[in-house]
Amino acid sequence: MTHATEQLVPPAPLRARGLRLAGVSLTLGDGDSTVVALDDVTLTVPPGELLAVLGPSGSGKSSLLAVAGALIAPSSGAVHLDGVDVTGLKPARQAALRRERIGFVFQSGNLLPALTAVDQLRFALHVAGMRGTPDRDPRALLEQVGMGHKADRRPHELSGGERQRVGIARALVTAPALLLVDEPTAALDRARSHEVVELLAAETHDHGVATVMVTHDHDVLEHCDRTVEMEDGRLGA
Repeated sequence: MTHATEQLVPPAPLRARGLRLAGVSLTLGDGDSTVVALDDVTLTVPPGELLAVLGPSGSGKSSLLAVAGALIAPSSGAVHLDGVDVTGLKPARQAALRRERIGFVFQSGNLLPALTAVDQLRFALHVAGMRGTPDRDPRALLEQVGMGHKADRRPHELSGGERQRVGIARALVTAPALLLVDEPTAALDRARSHEVVELLAAETHDHGVATVMVTHDHDVLEHCDRTVEMEDGRLGA
């Protein structure tokens, strides 16, 4: 496929929606300290699928998220998002794609302490150069994730599960094509963990987002559409 440079989204007939990693490898360090973080990984995540990636620490899960999110360039292979070869984009266009087309959800929600829940979403829209629309209305989206009644609360006034809900809403407010989720239940009890992943699944299906969730939590896998395992940088079934 010809590398995209100026155009983030090709004409509709050429688009292959969702995420695709094709023969992706990532080598870190040099000399005796060289580590193969990803080893010839091929993976497709279509829109509307919640994929759980399992594996021990050091297996390559975080590297997978970083490469899929255009945070690190692979040593070889290609990453496609909605038919665009992300590895062929210039750095400025990769940054624009991350802001506009990729949502990130972190372990602790990673919210800005000074901002209310609704302003977290407004700020995400501002950074992406977008304005709120009926499809991207911050208060409506907070209502959708069960946080409308706490839209004007700051992070320190929210529980861990509530912060994660706001983090999910913030990641979705730009209507991304890809959602990358890093251990969303790490700091939550069992009941809150199920609630958060059940919400992720519902939002993935409702919004048609390709979602990749890295997790150690086997208890929540019932909410996921598919599960794969990583070991030593390789992807298994």
